[in-house]
Amino acid sequence: MAEVRSTFQLRPGERAPDFSLPDAAGRIYTLSDIANGGRALVVVFACNHCPFVIHLAGAMGRLARETSALGARWVAINANDVSRYPADAPDKMAAFANVSGWDFPYLFDETQAAAKAYAAACTPDFYLFDADLRLRYAGQFDATRPGRGTPTGGDLREALERVLETGEGPPPPWPPSSGCSIKWKPGTEPTYF
Repeated sequence: MAEVRSTFQLRPGERAPDFSLPDAAGRIYTLSDIANGGRALVVVFACNHCPFVIHLAGAMGRLARETSALGARWVAINANDVSRYPADAPDKMAAFANVSGWDFPYLFDETQAAAKAYAAACTPDFYLFDADLRLRYAGQFDATRPGRGTPTGGDLREALERVLETGEGPPPPWPPSSGCSIKWKPGTEPTYF
């Protein structure tokens, strides 16, 4: 498993790119649907098969439940090429989210346009926005990795608590997300990483 690090093309304070994506059942969600009434928004690019996502999926579900009561909104987006990685297909997404305790939408980015708009590079790749949907943190969940430590979400938790309390995130540089590369459709790989 080769580890990829995100390069964060979104700049601090930049607005969250819009999207309109379906969940596994075909229900369409937009950025405004997800963020509506929230004091913070976490967007995570994830998938079903990546060992890095599997490693922290349960902890991510717990952190989302804890912070949702405080006004955080969460969404996971799967942008992988499912023709080459069928374990990530939409018909398997709901079961993965359920087992992981994800009580937030898990959406499928078939065209990979949302992943490119966010400059996502790996799974998982985390983006934290304030109530005005301005980027306040883009980085790792925590410093654990598969087989090394128990995930707590320490880095994301700290950033999220700051945004919920003050509207500001930690100052950059942020510790980059690490994981498996997004599985781009052949010939459509972005140039930003």
